[in-house]
Amino acid sequence: MENQLSPVGMYKTTTNEFRGNWIQYIYTLQEQICKALETEDGKAIFSHDEWQRAEGRGGGGLTRVISNGNVLEKGGVNTSVVYGRVTDKMRNQLKIDGEKWFAAGLSLVIHPLNPFVPTVHANWRYFELYDEDDNVKDRWFGGGTDLTPYYLFEEDARHFHQTLKNAIEPFGESLYPQFKKQCDEYFVNSHRNNEMRGIGGVFYDYLRPVDEADANRLFSFQQSNGNSFLQAYLPIVKKRRGMQWNAANKYWQEIRRGRYVEFNLVHDRGTLFGLKTNGRTESILMSLPPTVRFDYDYKPQPYSEEDKLWQVCLKPVDWLKKN
Repeated sequence: MENQLSPVGMYKTTTNEFRGNWIQYIYTLQEQICKALETEDGKAIFSHDEWQRAEGRGGGGLTRVISNGNVLEKGGVNTSVVYGRVTDKMRNQLKIDGEKWFAAGLSLVIHPLNPFVPTVHANWRYFELYDEDDNVKDRWFGGGTDLTPYYLFEEDARHFHQTLKNAIEPFGESLYPQFKKQCDEYFVNSHRNNEMRGIGGVFYDYLRPVDEADANRLFSFQQSNGNSFLQAYLPIVKKRRGMQWNAANKYWQEIRRGRYVEFNLVHDRGTLFGLKTNGRTESILMSLPPTVRFDYDYKPQPYSEEDKLWQVCLKPVDWLKKN
């Protein structure tokens, strides 16, 4: 852990302790999630790949990947603690106005083997921006969690969204509807007439503290979201992992995984940020599924179970009001 915590002191600001607490939290959460998923899988275990940024760029992280399990076909739970100077490319393409930056977060994607078990994505991150004298110019939290099923079980969608709502609501009753809407609007393939990649969840970004008390409140908000992940996802895995599936089910899963790939490579801000800041390619592209299909003008049979899923990806659904 010592190497991963060393970037805390890179910028000698009043937020050193705050950054250190956040880094400690994401590494602890990473371990908790990996252990729980290994237990559920019962066969595969997560690898450990600790890395440092090359060529003098600052920071590093811990990439943990699992594959070929009883339940998990491929997945990763990654932490990164990175920093550097703001480049012209970052200013122009990412609209970052500062001289130096720091980012630390946890990002995960799980692709199950069984087509009746949904893919899940989550990330929780913290960012700071500095002037030339290491004064903090800007700081914010971002993150979210969303579910990508291949077959629709409405009770699973309700459970997932209710768990997220329960985690967020103590911080404000208006936040879950706001962040759910932002998720519905963000995780879409706009080049496919705004087709959603799944049934959503919550998404938020640029949550800026107004003072230290508010920074601590936002930290607690992030913890509540991160700590709710296993409660939101594992019950669905347990319920669906034993369902029988066939080649046609797998084919459909791979078609929908194609949409997942399209979003990640064309629209995803995290992927673009990592690539624009010379991030670690293997860790950035860990989110891609192991097998995928791109069939020309593919459409499911009308009124089929596949079509049922596809229809809810064409328009957001309020799962907590749906009967």
